[in-house]
Amino acid sequence: MKHLAIIPGDGIGKEVIDAGMDVLDAVCEISSFDYDGELFDIGSERYLANGELLTDEDIDGLRRKDAIYFGAIGDPRVKPGILEQGILLRMRAVFDQYINLRPVTSWFPLVPLKREVPFDIHFLRENTEDFYMGAGGTFDGRRKDAHIKVKREMYELDIDLEAVSSNGDDFAFEIGLLSRGGISRFAEYAFEYAQARGEKKITLVDKANVCTHIYGMQRAVFEEKSKEYGMGLEYMYVDAMAMAMIVRPETFGTVAVPNLFGDILTDLGAQLQGGLGMGGSGNINPKGVSMFEPIHGSAPDIAGQKKANPIAAVLAAQMLLENQGYPEEGCMLKKAVRHCLDSGLTTPDLGGRLTTGEVGKAICRHILEQKK
Repeated sequence: MKHLAIIPGDGIGKEVIDAGMDVLDAVCEISSFDYDGELFDIGSERYLANGELLTDEDIDGLRRKDAIYFGAIGDPRVKPGILEQGILLRMRAVFDQYINLRPVTSWFPLVPLKREVPFDIHFLRENTEDFYMGAGGTFDGRRKDAHIKVKREMYELDIDLEAVSSNGDDFAFEIGLLSRGGISRFAEYAFEYAQARGEKKITLVDKANVCTHIYGMQRAVFEEKSKEYGMGLEYMYVDAMAMAMIVRPETFGTVAVPNLFGDILTDLGAQLQGGLGMGGSGNINPKGVSMFEPIHGSAPDIAGQKKANPIAAVLAAQMLLENQGYPEEGCMLKKAVRHCLDSGLTTPDLGGRLTTGEVGKAICRHILEQKK
């Protein structure tokens, strides 16, 4: 029995998670997988009602679970960044989910590229450092004291900003930081993941020609680890990688990428595989509580209309199954998604006519048929 935390969140998150839960229930009927799910009321409605984001009580409850199944976060009534930093980013930090896994698969005929060459890129995005630490702020350039401290949950930085503020202008700043320990564990996971996929090299994406300090150290650590694992290592600048994903996506396998660039490239990858409604993701702590979610947002403009595509949430459930030791069940689920796409059993964004729930039920039916 697996113990899951269910966080539908905001907007269409509630609808797609309902469909995903139906699919998990169907998997239970045909396999040894079984679970209980506890619903957690974490999201914009609670925040607007009482100002709570991610509480200590939430964290204690989530820590007792095997995994977290998450919908979406975001509400136009809340200033951008409050929910994302206070809930999603904090959850990743508290549970040290330092790997973000996002597969980019060629779901033909949804792929917008003219060349119908299959691809299966697995992006491993470092999930706790880089420019997503929330270490930044604004500065009054008229102050004589140009010394400022930035303190966050994992780091305390003491910065002398005198040279920057010498012209008296106000300015804002955001700190990017990579630690050797953080890079090392990221690299080890990447090489082991690629080995498990039967690959002989990984691709490391950065912008080391401009951000020479942090990405220079990242390259040095990855080079050390490539020798330890006896595997190849190729480098791609992030702008070149974006272009290459359009013209030759089939040449990439496991791709390691820092946090900010990973956020951007994986959304590009989502479009290559048919849109944000086709992308599942995992926020992974290999030795702790991991969280699985669709990569799309809360889409408040279509919330409640029953036309949100649930496939991304279903594929997140597939990743959850694999993470929890049920790879065969995950494979069944993926085959069921393929069947529905081939049969036109989809929501309007993919040219179909079904509702969110109806797509979920269609996937369930095919899963149950695989038992016969």
